[in-house]
Amino acid sequence: MPDHSAEPQFLCLASDLAETGDAVVFEVVAFGVARPVQAFAVRYQGRVVAYLNQCAHVPTEMDWQPGKFWDMDRRFFICSIHGALYDPPNGLCVSGPCRGAHLQKIEVQEIDQKVYWYPSEQFQPVF
Repeated sequence: MPDHSAEPQFLCLASDLAETGDAVVFEVVAFGVARPVQAFAVRYQGRVVAYLNQCAHVPTEMDWQPGKFWDMDRRFFICSIHGALYDPPNGLCVSGPCRGAHLQKIEVQEIDQKVYWYPSEQFQPVF
C-alpha cells in the first residue's frame, strides 16, 4: 500500500493510461541525487504500475523511444540497451543479464479517475 503520510503527486488522468499502451513518463529525484531522473507508469491487467526508468543491469533509461517500454507482444517491458525483459506487475527481470533483479518500484494509486504517485525515502518530487 502507498505511504499515505506522504503528499500524493498528481501524475495523469486514468484515461491517459490505456491497457498495455504507451507509458506516462515523469521525473523524480531519486536517492537524494539533485539531478532528476525519469520514471514511468503504465496500465497492465487493469492496474497502474510505476517504476524508475533504469535497467537493473546498468542504470540506463530503458525505453526505445519516449514512453515505449513494451516488447512486441506487449507482455514484458524490454530494455532497449540490454534486451532484459521485466514482468510488469512486479518489475522482476525474467530474461537477460540481470535475471532475478527488480526495477525500482514507485507506489501509485488511482483515485476518482486520476493517477497519483507517492513520494518515499527513495523518490521525491522535482521542485
